[in-house]
Amino acid sequence: ISHAITNLSLHPTLEALLHILNADLSSAHFLCRHMESAPAYEAMFIHGLLHRVEGDYRNTDAWYGDVSESEVFQSVWGSDGGLEGAKGFVQRVEGLRKEGKGNKEELVKESGREIEALKDYLLKKFGTEQIKDATTVWVGKSEKGKEAAKNMVVGGEGWRQF
Repeated sequence: ISHAITNLSLHPTLEALLHILNADLSSAHFLCRHMESAPAYEAMFIHGLLHRVEGDYRNTDAWYGDVSESEVFQSVWGSDGGLEGAKGFVQRVEGLRKEGKGNKEELVKESGREIEALKDYLLKKFGTEQIKDATTVWVGKSEKGKEAAKNMVVGGEGWRQF
C-alpha cells in the first residue's frame, strides 16, 4: 500500500501521516527529514508523532516543544492542555508500553483524536491537490538540526551511534 500512498502525490505532510498509519515508518521518516525546520511546522509535528509511534519519547517531547507555539500544534493540542497536555499524553503512552500502566482504550482514543485533528488541519491547509515534485516544499535543516544530526552519528547521542 506504500506505493499507492506515494502515487497519490499529496502534500508530503499528508503522505507522511498516511505512511505512519500504514506502519511504513521509514517512508514517513524520509519525508519528515526533508521538512524538519521552520516554516515546515506541520512536518516537524508529524516527526514528533512518528517518534512516539517508534517509542522514542524524549525525541517526541523535543519535536513537540519545537512546534508548541505553531498554528498546527495549537489547533491539535491548544484546547487539550497545550504542550503540557501533549507531553502528559506521551508520558502516559510510555507508561503503558514500558510498564503496562494506564488505560489503553483511553490512550488509543486520544491518539486517534490527535491524528484526526492533525489530518483535518493538513487537509484544510494543503488540500488534496497533487504535488508532482515534493522537493518544492522541502526545507533545509536548521543549524540546531544539523548539529543534532552530527551528534547522532559521531557524538554518541541517540540510537544511531556507530
